[in-house]
Amino acid sequence: MTLDVKAHDGLSDAAAASRLTEHGPNSIAQPTPPGVLPRVLGQLRDPMILILLGAAALTATLRDFTDLTVILLVVTLNTTVGVIQELRAEKALSALRQLAAPQARVIRSGRTLVLAAADVVPGDIALLEAGDVVPADLQLATASRLQADEAALTGESVPVEKELREDLVVEMSAGTVVTRGRGSGIVTRTGPDSALGQIAALLSAQRPRPTPLQRRLRSLSRTLTITALALSALVAVSGLLRGRSVSEMLVTAVSLTVAAVPESLPAVVMLALALGAHRMAKKSAVVRSLPAVETLGAVTVIAADKTGTMTEGVMLAERLWTETGHSVAHGHGYSPDGSIDPVDHGPDSSTARLLRDIVLCNDANLRPPDADHDGWLPLGDPTEAALVTLAAKGGVAATAHRAAHPRTAEIPFDSIRKRMTTIHQVPGRDRFLVVCKGAPDVLLDGHIIEYGDLDAARAVAAGLAKQGLRVLAVADREEQVEIDLATAESGLHLAGLIAITDPVRHNAAEVVAAFGKAGVNLLLITGDAPETARAVADRIGLDPGDHVVTGTDIDDGLDPGPASQACVYARIRPEQKLDIVRAWQAEGQVVAMTGDGVNDAPALRRADIGVAMGKDGTEVARQAADLVLTNDDLGTVVAAIEEGRRIHGNVRTFLRYALSGGVAEVVVMLVGPLLGLAVPLLPAQILWINMLTHGLPGVALGAEPADPKAMSRGPRAPDEHVLGGGLWQRIAWTGALISLVAIAAGVWAERTGGPWQTMTFIVLGLAQLGVAMALRRPRTPGTSRVRFLDIAVAGAGIAQLLPLVFAPLRELLGLESLTLTQLGVALAVAAVPGLVVRALRRFRTRG
Repeated sequence: MTLDVKAHDGLSDAAAASRLTEHGPNSIAQPTPPGVLPRVLGQLRDPMILILLGAAALTATLRDFTDLTVILLVVTLNTTVGVIQELRAEKALSALRQLAAPQARVIRSGRTLVLAAADVVPGDIALLEAGDVVPADLQLATASRLQADEAALTGESVPVEKELREDLVVEMSAGTVVTRGRGSGIVTRTGPDSALGQIAALLSAQRPRPTPLQRRLRSLSRTLTITALALSALVAVSGLLRGRSVSEMLVTAVSLTVAAVPESLPAVVMLALALGAHRMAKKSAVVRSLPAVETLGAVTVIAADKTGTMTEGVMLAERLWTETGHSVAHGHGYSPDGSIDPVDHGPDSSTARLLRDIVLCNDANLRPPDADHDGWLPLGDPTEAALVTLAAKGGVAATAHRAAHPRTAEIPFDSIRKRMTTIHQVPGRDRFLVVCKGAPDVLLDGHIIEYGDLDAARAVAAGLAKQGLRVLAVADREEQVEIDLATAESGLHLAGLIAITDPVRHNAAEVVAAFGKAGVNLLLITGDAPETARAVADRIGLDPGDHVVTGTDIDDGLDPGPASQACVYARIRPEQKLDIVRAWQAEGQVVAMTGDGVNDAPALRRADIGVAMGKDGTEVARQAADLVLTNDDLGTVVAAIEEGRRIHGNVRTFLRYALSGGVAEVVVMLVGPLLGLAVPLLPAQILWINMLTHGLPGVALGAEPADPKAMSRGPRAPDEHVLGGGLWQRIAWTGALISLVAIAAGVWAERTGGPWQTMTFIVLGLAQLGVAMALRRPRTPGTSRVRFLDIAVAGAGIAQLLPLVFAPLRELLGLESLTLTQLGVALAVAAVPGLVVRALRRFRTRG
């Protein structure tokens, strides 16, 4: 459309006020957050927390205030962490609101006003210039060399030209940034109706899914509760049938229930997650949600955004071609430190001529590092800044050459012409130089470049484009008379070609290989063209197969999940990233999503774990994610996955240890009376053993080092039960072995007239501690020989034997003294389960 802004008065103040009432403020609505009490009650409905509350009630009834204090502390910690996790969504929306423009310039009643962006309404005429944040969605009315950075919303790594065309409506979206030029437009959508508002709606609609560990533990908690109650009731009934009192058997059943349910499990999980988060922080990975640490170990698919994740997120001119041959530039980012190899530094060389041309036909500059920025930054168009960087690497300083070749005229770049032309005065001579740079198909095939080896240039340009590089052709011409703009773009001589890319990160290929070794599928997702996506995939060692899935394919009904057999996605819109994540999750996959832009936030929230780039990413992405990489290095995710598998392995080890002990205690209470042990253990004895074995030793198992083979085994099956993979069988026979030696010791003592209940007590506790030592990870070279688990087991072992020498405690627990022979038998028998478990583990490892 065409609009004469200067002649247009804009909306009247009254009309603007009316539309503000009708459409509401130009801001993202903030829902009223729930109060503290609803948040806390929501967390307390978790099944594992309910078990803990039940255990707290039981320990309070039994006046076991030590266990009661520990249990209540665990409940408090779990509830606090859960409430903090809920607040992340609100912070993500808050970051979106802060992204919107704080102020806007509009025309109203013939006046140019500066308003709060929230007061902009549909129909306003907004004025834009370089550096402005677009305040609302608008339809462009005027434009002069206008260019916008839309990367945060669309993922496009290159700023987009915004030029008017008669046959096309050009729009700009709220939250994008004007990087060059000026323009104006009519506001069409504000607030929640804008592109930024729609992303906010997608973000708020995504509710965090329970992590795999949370889902498994909830299922396990229900099973354990029912099983423990049933077995405890069975013990109580059997005691009543043998003539025991109701009160005695009720207390025994309650004690056995507490012993059978590993109420320290949340504490073990919490410690394992906290230690994992601490270790990951040292590796530049900040955990925003503790359960996310374990989730990483279950990840089967990583959906990685290309720009800023697999690539550096900068424009780099890395290759140049002249008729004398190819050259390659070395260096990183926009830093002028680097080199071009090979390059002829002679004043008349073709390379020096090409580098001179690309700094003259150029409006960008470079900003050196300062207190606020560690690296060099582009001032102006990033592509042009990349050309300035390339020239500096070849010894051509932009400032000096521009001063020596003052510009006398120009034809700015626009998206229709696809080229830019400038005219300069040649120093020391009464001559003029015209330089033109632009798309190869326009310059090489449009009768603009008429001299040079055009066939060779076309072939080189096509080859570079197939590699996913953006190619620019450069040409020039010198004349003795001043050059007219009308004839400037004709009769030009080919200077050369420049190939520009967003380079892949230096370790991207290693990261991809590490994911493959770990059995994790990597998906590459980008808003760029399929050719670019395929080229990046080739560079990082990712095989895209026969077909790169595009956004159009998804619109046409293609399932972007595993059925598509795709690992590379191109021309993907923000909402389609959600479709991809959902499709893989629907097939039972555990999906991690990485990203750095506003457009990534909804998918980061929807994924089982969101991973944001913390160095160069947006605040919206950071707030929506579970894990933030402060070094923007995807390789950190590999270490995070290993940490997650370590935590899951330690939790399973604890479950084997704790549940096998619980099984043993139940079996002893059920089978003992059948073999002459009337009351194998008193309630106080059961609780004492439970406190020692499920206390520090159980928690210490959560701090064990990683299994060195964890990263070569692949992720566990997403639908695998937490006791799956043969764990419940190992729990069963380990528990049976512990109960066997405890009952055997008790029966032997009973047959020989010894203190059989004390023997049963000592052997049952020590046998469980022996199993804990047998389950410890092997020592790794360079680590301390003494670990937390060693100290914890030693302390618990001493406490288990303490009643034998400390009379008040012995009387409290209802125990008797042992002779040295009886003690020796107890120690020898108690060591059997641990030795068997250790021997079988070594046998499996060697096998």
